[in-house]
Amino acid sequence: MPYWVSPKLANKPLLTNHNLLHLAETSCSGFQHLLRCEWLLNVHPSGNSGAALISFKLDLEKFRKWECCRFGALTQQAITPVEDEKPHVPGVESSGAIERTRGNEPRGFHKDLNLLPKPLTANDLSSSPSDGSKVRVAYQGLPGAYSEAAALKAYPKCETVPCDQFEETFKAVELWLVDKAVLPIENSVGGSIHRNYDLLLRHRLHIVGEVQMQVNHCLLGLPGTRKEEIKSVLSHPMALAQCDMMLCDLGVLRISAHDTAGAAQMVASTGLRETGAIASAKAAEIYGLDILAENIQDDKDNITRFLILAREPIIPGTDRPYKTSIVFTLEEGPGVLFKALSVFALRSINLSKIESRPRKQHPSSVVDNSNEGSAKHFDYLFFIDFEASMAEPRAQYALGHLQQEFARFLRVLGSYPIDTVL
Repeated sequence: MPYWVSPKLANKPLLTNHNLLHLAETSCSGFQHLLRCEWLLNVHPSGNSGAALISFKLDLEKFRKWECCRFGALTQQAITPVEDEKPHVPGVESSGAIERTRGNEPRGFHKDLNLLPKPLTANDLSSSPSDGSKVRVAYQGLPGAYSEAAALKAYPKCETVPCDQFEETFKAVELWLVDKAVLPIENSVGGSIHRNYDLLLRHRLHIVGEVQMQVNHCLLGLPGTRKEEIKSVLSHPMALAQCDMMLCDLGVLRISAHDTAGAAQMVASTGLRETGAIASAKAAEIYGLDILAENIQDDKDNITRFLILAREPIIPGTDRPYKTSIVFTLEEGPGVLFKALSVFALRSINLSKIESRPRKQHPSSVVDNSNEGSAKHFDYLFFIDFEASMAEPRAQYALGHLQQEFARFLRVLGSYPIDTVL
């Protein structure tokens, strides 16, 4: 075993595209267990009668139908804005959706409905599953990454699961390999992480919480190395940008890496004394590096905001401050963005963030300008966070107004408690 790997972490797998499917086949709970059994029956049919195989596949199809019905009901409850300015009663749409599907449901399958996972509540944010097992939380990077620290802040007793790329954290949740994922979305110095906004739209996971964490960068080097000996520094591009002043003073070469903990691991594994890494103090402990300098970021109040993602939305409440995240596109017309945002101002709802991204499917549109002829410009998606719970009538009125009058497309990404503790 390399000297820079902690024995506790030596057997911890890193999720990649190559081993996600393998882990899915070995994860035996609920629907995932049925999928694995189907795979085994198809690949190894010997010893299994044809009748048993047909019976199993019928049961699997029943489970799939119920899973789709349940997920559709939850999605409708979380996404559909209220029309005609009527307050929303949680569970009404869900009950109606299940009633509408009863004509097609298999007979005798009601008893299995209680075995399906229940929607999360806000109280689940820092708790463990009811069966006593640990919450499994995926994050991008290696042990010692800031995303891992964010996961442990949200779920102190969780089992963290490192993933190679951001998209693999989404896949791990979707394949039931983990319960939740933690995703960095913005930093007070570096701004928004646009790639992760795109992934939120591409996948159907729900935001169930947020974590705000102060990031203290350290300059790490091999044991016995002095700061003056460092000629090049390795880290994530955003971490390098956040430590620009210190790096300029050192006059070092900057080298980008996938994540901060990965940079620390690389320095430890190469054994190059003239190469340093910018990472956390925890990464120094894990990979056996010395801390050459602490708190080297330009802004001492360097805060990163993370999102917690799950397969199902939580049931929003009004017992604490809540935030709701949405994404929408707008009809064409002068002042339409101003009018769209006014639906929140009219109801005294504070907007805490607005982010625009060009639509990848329709990157540009043609506008008829009577004075200068046709002109092309980008067609945008707008991501907005506003400080209100979807359990509040004013939030439902605002989204109903937005959808009916201005939005061509609207999706609620999640309504979740605000993290007020750094």
